[in-house]
Amino acid sequence: MAEPAESALVARVPAYRRIAADLAERIQAGEYRPGDALPAQRELSTRYGVTLMTLRQALQELRDGGLIVQQPGRGTYVAPVQAAYRVDTLRSFVDDLREQGHQVSTEVLAATVEAVPEPGLRLERLRRLGGRPAIHQTSWIPQPYAGAVSSADFRETSLYAALASAGVTIVRATERIVPGLLDESVAAVLERRAGSAVFVSERTTYASDDRPVVVDRAIILGDLMEIRAERAATRLSLQWGSSLDLR
Repeated sequence: MAEPAESALVARVPAYRRIAADLAERIQAGEYRPGDALPAQRELSTRYGVTLMTLRQALQELRDGGLIVQQPGRGTYVAPVQAAYRVDTLRSFVDDLREQGHQVSTEVLAATVEAVPEPGLRLERLRRLGGRPAIHQTSWIPQPYAGAVSSADFRETSLYAALASAGVTIVRATERIVPGLLDESVAAVLERRAGSAVFVSERTTYASDDRPVVVDRAIILGDLMEIRAERAATRLSLQWGSSLDLR
């Protein structure tokens, strides 16, 4: 039983904050998981015995804290898990995201040997985060590197890991990131509407002899990623920050 002083303290806390704290505890305990819809506002207001206005104040508190997202006409959802992809390293998307504990799966859409612009392997993949389509990636690997990785299972192995296993040393990469819009073909793969906002990452990775090893083009859902910067006196660290979209 709560002590009188404790009860008086609780009573002084606004109702909307008590509701927000209770919902936050339920989210953090896993009762509502990332991507889950919360009960309708009217149902929650009845459950907590408050007006819709008070309930909406509580939801605003959770939204400001990044715990929920609200979609007009659709409802309120637990905010997706945050992931980060470091721009300032030579590791792959998958290696970074898996290291953070995220579930990442790869579907190989195509792996074909082509002669244009020069003989090499064209590798097209779909990355899923938490089972949701997230990144469409097309990689071009010229010879002789294409032959070194041709037998790799890219559903389970990252391209960079396959190259490392083949004894290929990666020493540097250049990357250009620009905003873009989904065209119809990639929109179908990512299960989004054509014209949706995306980031386009164009990355070229080089071997120790400065020959290109991989030329990558990644289409990243625009409402999935943000770019974060950490600045210090002697360095600048850039990261992709990502969150799974709920649509």
